[in-house]
Amino acid sequence: MLPEFSTVIWVGSGLLLGWLVWKTGIGMLRSFTQLPPDPPPSGELRKVKRNFRCDVCGVELRMTMAPDEDPPPPKHCLEEMTEVAPLYD
Repeated sequence: MLPEFSTVIWVGSGLLLGWLVWKTGIGMLRSFTQLPPDPPPSGELRKVKRNFRCDVCGVELRMTMAPDEDPPPPKHCLEEMTEVAPLYD
């Protein structure tokens, strides 16, 4: 006696879903074992997202590229600007 067609479809789709979950899990575990890429050589610009505000006049500035990941604050009105948290990021 042959099983019904719908049973074959359910079992086949269950096996396919199980295989997909297995491959995804193995891929995620393997990604944890890879080392992060080396930092770029010194002197090259890196992407950063920092916001600064001048305490004297209130001008705001967003820094998007810098030679370091933690750049020093720029100067405006002959004083260093203070870093502010982004509002809508």
